[in-house]
Amino acid sequence: MRERILATADRLFYEQGIRAVGVDTVAAEIGISKRTLYNYFPSKDELIVAYLSRRLKPAPASDLPPAVQILGNFDRLERTFAEGVFRGCPFVNAVAELKEPAHAANKLAFAFKEQRRLWFRGLLVRLKVKDPDTLALQLQMLADGAIAAALVRGDPKVAVTAEKAARVLLAAAGVELPDAKPRRRPVR
Repeated sequence: MRERILATADRLFYEQGIRAVGVDTVAAEIGISKRTLYNYFPSKDELIVAYLSRRLKPAPASDLPPAVQILGNFDRLERTFAEGVFRGCPFVNAVAELKEPAHAANKLAFAFKEQRRLWFRGLLVRLKVKDPDTLALQLQMLADGAIAAALVRGDPKVAVTAEKAARVLLAAAGVELPDAKPRRRPVR
């Protein structure tokens, strides 16, 4: 039941917004009472934290070369944007909606963004770049900017632009880059 509640809350919170969806809506969608929901999650705040914690997953390990993984991140973003269900970063959305600096959602959002920055940094260390900390933050900012631009513009191709900028940054850091592969047109 816990997983059903979380899966439903995840879908509703992401599609409609955390503030717009009450626990009564989550319970009704599943076909349980609010009391049953509260047996698993004693408050909406605890449900929000569980929803975000469920999404806080490390990037999968890969044997691909580091530069390919970094650039592949932008390709994945483009595919995600093109799926037609993209509503922005759930962590940023939660922070923006809740507007409560002390809320645990803020810590989870920071943890997620830091996890992604460290993923970039780890790959950059393997590439032996001079300043992996700065470059990792720059790449993270490109990804975050692509996410925001895709949400506002509704254009998956902003990820292509971000990837081109990432290529410039990586080349300036002395990274040997794979050739740009021909892009398939995303399905809408």
